[in-house]
Amino acid sequence: MGGNEPLNAEEKSRLVVEAIQAKKGHQIVTIDLSEVEHSICDKFIICHGESTTQVSAIADSIQKELKEKAGIRAHHVEGVQNSQWVLIDLFDVLVHVFLEEYRSFYKLEELWADGKVVRVKE
Repeated sequence: MGGNEPLNAEEKSRLVVEAIQAKKGHQIVTIDLSEVEHSICDKFIICHGESTTQVSAIADSIQKELKEKAGIRAHHVEGVQNSQWVLIDLFDVLVHVFLEEYRSFYKLEELWADGKVVRVKE
């Protein structure tokens, strides 16, 4: 990942997962949507935290990791005010960091189940 080459979705995803793991995010799932017609991005990454403080720390960790290691800034970040569901838009990768009860309620993994779902070992 050296040089000035932009990262592809797979490389961004790897950095995001590392940042989530560094803050002990739970049940990390990646969904490859690159083969899904009319999908909004190439990859979804979903995880949850046990408190709004942890959700916020995970979101901060993701943004810091991408900026420091790849010079990437999120296109858009939403939900940091209440930290119940933070969305980080990296164009080709969308990251969803939930409080557990919000994740259970919205069930994004089921909505996007036509993509290739991979559960990351904790």
